[in-house]
Amino acid sequence: MEPHGDRNDTPPLASATVIMLRDAPGGIEVFLIRRHGLSDVLGGAHVFPGGKVDREDVQLAARLDQPMEALHAALGEAQLSPGQAAALHVAAIREVFEETGVLYAGVDESLAREAWELMREGRRFDEVVDALDLGLTTAGLAPWSRWITPLVGGVVRKRFDTRFFVAAAPPGQEPVHDEHEATESIWLRPRDALEQYWGGAIQLAPPQLMSLAHLSRLASVNEVLAEARRRPPARICPESFEQDGTRAVCYPGDPRHSEKVRVMPGPTCLLWRNDRFEPPDGGLEAFFA
Repeated sequence: MEPHGDRNDTPPLASATVIMLRDAPGGIEVFLIRRHGLSDVLGGAHVFPGGKVDREDVQLAARLDQPMEALHAALGEAQLSPGQAAALHVAAIREVFEETGVLYAGVDESLAREAWELMREGRRFDEVVDALDLGLTTAGLAPWSRWITPLVGGVVRKRFDTRFFVAAAPPGQEPVHDEHEATESIWLRPRDALEQYWGGAIQLAPPQLMSLAHLSRLASVNEVLAEARRRPPARICPESFEQDGTRAVCYPGDPRHSEKVRVMPGPTCLLWRNDRFEPPDGGLEAFFA
């Protein structure tokens, strides 16, 4: 997962990711899937379910439970059209369903399972939605952050403009991995996920590292959703540089970043050393300082 040194001027692909959450005795837990090792995007790494916007996503806007204008306002991106904002919400719902079987459509476990079986028979998501006459529920999705792959120093060859959403896992639905794009899945407390990363048990990319560091500071799903809804989503454009021959990536608020206002907690810089991304000082605990 070493960052690439070549400049990549290709336009970033619009995409959406869902940080699915649940309350547990030890605090909130997040659902992570492990990408297939042969995947061309973060192969072998643990990620939140997500992927790029598809052409069919635009056509499903009429199935959403909120008007496009409200979804546009929630994202807070003036350059987007309401239709594009709606497509991003559909993509979030579709991707989490395709990769975990969890369906944000106001359905019970039985209907969600029926929809999952139709998809595994080879139906596209829009075909499943039409066949079961489903409405798609965006009310439980809250925009959390926006990550744009840097021109230099990304960990994948493609560039993405990814909107991260936070959402509680729907009652009665238990996520799984699809055994195709993902080969493993697990619920973990954010701190436990970072500790496993530090110990070499799992791989995580910087957006996941920083998101988990942020979430580790919050005690409940309701607290996460409340924070998401009282502020606009943080826009994060990482910038890379070399520090004493070591590849580094910095975030808004770091002295070396062009944007001087910090937009998230945790370290403002990560270094690529010891075959992983690390805070410059403080080791693992720097993620929580």
